[in-house]
Amino acid sequence: MSKAFKIGVIIDSFLKPTFREGLESAVKVGAEGIQVYAVRGEMAPWNLNKEQRAEKRKMVEDFGLKISALCGDLGGHGFMNKEENPERIEKSKQIVDLALELGTNIITTHIGVVPEDKNDDTYKIILEACSELAEYANSVGAYFAIETGPETAVVLREFLDQLPGKGVAVNFDPANLVMCVDGVPERDVKTLGDYIVHTHAKDGIMVKGKDPAKVQEVLDACGYGDTDFTNLPWIELPLGCGHVDFPKYLKALKETGFDGFLTIERETGPDPFKDIEMAVKFLKEQMANL
Repeated sequence: MSKAFKIGVIIDSFLKPTFREGLESAVKVGAEGIQVYAVRGEMAPWNLNKEQRAEKRKMVEDFGLKISALCGDLGGHGFMNKEENPERIEKSKQIVDLALELGTNIITTHIGVVPEDKNDDTYKIILEACSELAEYANSVGAYFAIETGPETAVVLREFLDQLPGKGVAVNFDPANLVMCVDGVPERDVKTLGDYIVHTHAKDGIMVKGKDPAKVQEVLDACGYGDTDFTNLPWIELPLGCGHVDFPKYLKALKETGFDGFLTIERETGPDPFKDIEMAVKFLKEQMANL
């Protein structure tokens, strides 16, 4: 089997009450690595002293796992509000420091929606915040990896090219691109190629503006035929059920030289453990055919 990529999972997707239980679930589904939210609860940097950080790192290692990345998404509108940015930037830097102590140098986040117009005030506000984040990440050998989706790959690439170094990079989520901007992952991955340091393995379909009959056809094929999608802009689905063409996408991703984690994210569904277990199997099958 090809080992072009490693398989991870966001342990928060298991909906377990503790970090340890999330690790146990990751091992059960056959993941090699984990990603965890570091903005709340027991894994937030402001809730962990030095000894506790060392304990968390050892716990991960004892389970035979690696932390692929921390999730440093502070929610809301990202870095689109100038007044709130100083506090958000400071918290983000604290998450970087925690990541390094835990053995990873990647922090994924959402920065808000980057406008197409570079003269837009919001564009300038996000750019200023991300420039500071990039400089800090560059100084410690880390990456703030922006999750794809709210804007097109071309807009994001042009934004990244204006920042210093590669301290602000990309967490490539193919489903977000499909669901939010009608993207084509096998094309978009080439646009963002050398910025990609981490990925999310997720699938879904765009609903808004699409032929209802074709949307229904997809849902019926996946066993979601009773879903009321009338007022939904998109629907997240198990891997292989949506409009991410994984054979083409993974081939294109491999061609960029990326060899890191495909980290499974499952944000909906009645049985996330089952969906994640199936996703691990699906990804292994896809890698075997690369």
